[in-house]
Amino acid sequence: MRKQTISQLRGPILRSVSRSFYLSIRFLPSKLRDPIALAYLLARATDTLADTVDLEPSERLEHLRTLAESIQGRGDRDAMRKLIYSFAPLRKDTSERILIEQVWALLDWLDVIPAADRADIREVLGKINEGQTLDVERFGIKTSIAAFQTAAELDRYTYLVAGSVGEFWTAIGERNLPEFASRPDEQMNALSVDYGKGLQLINILRDSGSDLREGRCYIPAEELQSLGATVAELLAQDSVGLPIIERWRKRAELGILAGIEYACAIVPWRVRLATVLPALIGARTLALLRNADADTFRHGVKVSRREVRSILLTMFTTLASPRAIRGMFAELSK
Repeated sequence: MRKQTISQLRGPILRSVSRSFYLSIRFLPSKLRDPIALAYLLARATDTLADTVDLEPSERLEHLRTLAESIQGRGDRDAMRKLIYSFAPLRKDTSERILIEQVWALLDWLDVIPAADRADIREVLGKINEGQTLDVERFGIKTSIAAFQTAAELDRYTYLVAGSVGEFWTAIGERNLPEFASRPDEQMNALSVDYGKGLQLINILRDSGSDLREGRCYIPAEELQSLGATVAELLAQDSVGLPIIERWRKRAELGILAGIEYACAIVPWRVRLATVLPALIGARTLALLRNADADTFRHGVKVSRREVRSILLTMFTTLASPRAIRGMFAELSK
């Protein structure tokens, strides 16, 4: 595979679909940057298939299975060709359309990446794709509001789509860098899973208002029932779910705290910087959500680009030292 093609994938194409992620992984050494960039692009491609509301859920699931099988090395080339040519034109977002058109190149890149990294990518994508399938099966039909029934279901979902990414990041780092972390592998794995799940909970809390309007409720129905409320009542009156949302916000805080501990244990400063950025942005998001009213959740919150640039600059100028990380975390959490 041509180096120019790989440079295009991990450069302009990655930047077009996620500028923040692109900025983060630019700091990583190449042994980490390539497998992490490839895994992200593959996950983003399958997520694009899963989220295309112009298609029926059954079609989305079929496309998702086709690409997931190809990622695992069991794909049908004719089915993949049909998927790319039929699906790419449906994407109104130019960056997403180009990403789907480059799926062949992503799969070619996967074929030439070191075998151990390829195995890790396939393992994490298998879990992510399972979570994406669960999402389409549960929330794909728009005739009524759907919800996870239990906290265990939500916890499993956050592990599949995000906690597993922490495990992947840890495995890639520990294998490719001689001095990756100062903590034992078992501790790093546990912290990374909690970190990933915490980040996903932030996404869920931040987008809860728009998700409800689109018929998706990630807040467990059993917890609403404990308040004598239903999912339908939550849509009609957002304030009904505020006590439950606050409990999950506190749980997300624990996940972000795990992320801070995880990042501080990483030895190479560039890897530490790339690892901690989502935690610091997450800490600021949770601070914005603290004591938020129903209107805030209805419209969502977002950390400004100015604040993100300030976080990045501070981390860069301090070499993301553990002391600087903890200080900024405390400040952003206020």
